[in-house]
Amino acid sequence: MSLQVGDKAPDFKLFSSELKEVSLADYQGKKLVIHFFPMAFTGTCTTQLCTMRDSFGYYEGMNAAVVGISVDSPFTLAKFKEEQVYQFPLLSDFNKEASQAYGAFYDEFVFNLKGVSKRAAFVVNEEGVITYAEVLDVATDLPDFEAIKKVVSA
Repeated sequence: MSLQVGDKAPDFKLFSSELKEVSLADYQGKKLVIHFFPMAFTGTCTTQLCTMRDSFGYYEGMNAAVVGISVDSPFTLAKFKEEQVYQFPLLSDFNKEASQAYGAFYDEFVFNLKGVSKRAAFVVNEEGVITYAEVLDVATDLPDFEAIKKVVSA
């Protein structure tokens, strides 16, 4: 089951595209926008993260950070980040623990691929509580970016 608004956000420790370990605790005292996405270099995933890239300036001055999480390797995510010029960390959930903890997980995805992140968006407040939660079952759907902005600015 997916997490709900008001739930404590599960901690995670994942490696970034820069090969640094990143945890939820690293963002304590900030709002954190978490975008789960199925796979790097695919159309809808690129649109999702490019939308965040292009509106990144909106979050400046709001004590907010953005991360993207998928089950891709840190090396794949590094190339994806470089090609798309994302200014936020991409985190590898290669072991699929964070995706499952957040309820953003396909047991089986297209092409018979097992264990892929669902497209999802969460906002975690300064105290580690979820203030926005959206898990999409249809991989071609996009999160509600305007709703995310409203929650972050509140």
